[in-house]
Amino acid sequence: MRIEQLGDGVPEVAVVGSIHGDEPCGRDGIEAVLADPPEIERPVKFIIANEAALEANQRYLDTDLNRSFPGDADSESRETRLAAAITSELRDCTVLSLHSTQSYDGMFALVDELTPEMETLCSSLSVDAVVQTKGANEGRMIATVDSVLEVECGYQGSPEAAENAEQVIREFLAATGVTAESPPQRDTSLPVFQLGEPIPKATAEQYEVFVRNFEPVPEGDPVAAADDETVVAEEPFHPVLLSAYGYEDVFGFTADRIGVLE
Repeated sequence: MRIEQLGDGVPEVAVVGSIHGDEPCGRDGIEAVLADPPEIERPVKFIIANEAALEANQRYLDTDLNRSFPGDADSESRETRLAAAITSELRDCTVLSLHSTQSYDGMFALVDELTPEMETLCSSLSVDAVVQTKGANEGRMIATVDSVLEVECGYQGSPEAAENAEQVIREFLAATGVTAESPPQRDTSLPVFQLGEPIPKATAEQYEVFVRNFEPVPEGDPVAAADDETVVAEEPFHPVLLSAYGYEDVFGFTADRIGVLE
């Protein structure tokens, strides 16, 4: 874990990148901001979380770090020990955590619960949607630290994801008063979704998806296929984090559209 700080004093704002070692965009976005730092109004800390997994270009070395929170400092698993250290570092902070996916080329936000604070932050970022994940957060940092906003920055390993990460960091710093910059002005409403159930994926040699994330899927429409076995929508839903190869045993998740942020 690498920790850097801009500004003097005890930070109440933090940015975390590369919880997973195969998602370098968080590290790259943080390093871009540190290389060209903005004028700071209040202190902020930056954490590049899983350096060893980044070096190995692996998602994790022992256990999935984002399923290991709040962690255990005495664990035999390095990621479980690391989760405990990160949890301690983020105590009393408002946190931006940067991720990437194999499912969506743009940016979207995930929150445990859409509190007034999270509504304000999400409305200040250049994201396409907000997903509330309450009830589906076991072991994740988003359920352990009080004020965490996660942003999926684009396709895993892409230069666009790194550029998006830098952009959203700078927007987050403006939204939290770390800098005096003005957040972007949104000219469209921001759709909000509640994450639902996972869409199981059978063992197969080839996978395919037929629908697009965040777009409505009617009941009875084909959703995905594992070899020649097609998954059909049992009821209407909106796909979230849906991809052919992003997860080992699920295609992604169902979600309900529950409102908009203006």
